Amino acid sequence: MEIIFSITQEADGGFVGECLSHDIFTQGDTWEQLRSNVQEATSAFFFDAPKPSAIRLHLVRDELLSFA
Repeated sequence: MEIIFSITQEADGGFVGECLSHDIFTQGDTWEQLRSNVQEATSAFFFDAPKPSAIRLHLVRDELLSFA
């Protein structure tokens, strides 16, 4: 089983991760911290159930261009 996290970058530079299939949310100030926090949050969520074999991080970039 693979689970997918949608990752967005906040205006302050930090990252927020939301699992698309389970109620798992986490954040990190850096990409490395986010990766660690995603693994920790996923492990805690599945503490009494079979853990996923993989975690996919999907970075979503939303950019607004002004068009005059």
